[in-house]
Amino acid sequence: MDLGSAQAELKRLLSRVNPAHVPKLLDWMRNCDELDELLQDNRRVTLQSIAGDLRARLPLDAMLPSEAAAHLKMQQRPRPTVHVDGFLYDEDQVDALCEGGALSRTFCRSCGSTRTAPLDFISHSFSVAELQFLFQNVLPDLSGRTLLDVGSRTGAVLYGGFVFSSASRLLGLELSQDFVRLQDEMLQRYGMSVRAQVVHGDVCQQEALLQAADVLVLNNVFEYFMEPSEQVRAWRFIMQTFRRSGSLLVTVPSLQESLGALQEVLQPGWVEELPVDYDVYLGKDTDTETLKQIHLYRVM
Repeated sequence: MDLGSAQAELKRLLSRVNPAHVPKLLDWMRNCDELDELLQDNRRVTLQSIAGDLRARLPLDAMLPSEAAAHLKMQQRPRPTVHVDGFLYDEDQVDALCEGGALSRTFCRSCGSTRTAPLDFISHSFSVAELQFLFQNVLPDLSGRTLLDVGSRTGAVLYGGFVFSSASRLLGLELSQDFVRLQDEMLQRYGMSVRAQVVHGDVCQQEALLQAADVLVLNNVFEYFMEPSEQVRAWRFIMQTFRRSGSLLVTVPSLQESLGALQEVLQPGWVEELPVDYDVYLGKDTDTETLKQIHLYRVM
């Protein structure tokens, strides 16, 4: 059944419901766990299984000792910030960690005081819902195309692209050899290496990869892992190299926000932003504000 037929069928059903009960029915549809379970599919189950394997291999913040610079940058933010990987921990799991005392959502403004404020949480990975949104609502059919995820870390985009898209080739580019080994292990364990692989290297030394990619994904990729001058160098290289007309670029946050923070100018005529429909239901716990951080561009 296509969307139009489903909408017509739902309208017919609602027209037969006692009008006094319609508000309760709509509220049930928005909040019922049973519907979320009905919408659950094997693709999400596979991703959740990979996330479970990764949680067993990584510390709670999913950051490695080699990422000392990223730890320092988070400590230097105006507000206390913790990293909670969106792929590894969904909202229910974060709530459970907070209830168990492993995590906190607040910090004390003055030690010993009840004056508390909410902590800022940041993720360097897409959540499962965000991956589904990216591949099913943001990007077009990727059959015959190559996607490159820069700064692939735990490999979330590769796993999501494998289960939610028909991309013929999914490539991760990662600077940390430890994360490269971890991704390799997961890709082999879950039989994804037929279409997905990870490359160890610096984006500024991967001209051929960028030129061969049809889709480039950049999710919070530079800010916490490079000094501003290095970030500028990386952005300039990407703007000069990723130039095949019609190629697609996905960024979190927007190019304007990323480059504006560096006082770097977006190269004129490089890309145009494409509209994204954020009005989609992916489960009652989906944070629509995080979806709005995903931006799509087309190389001109």
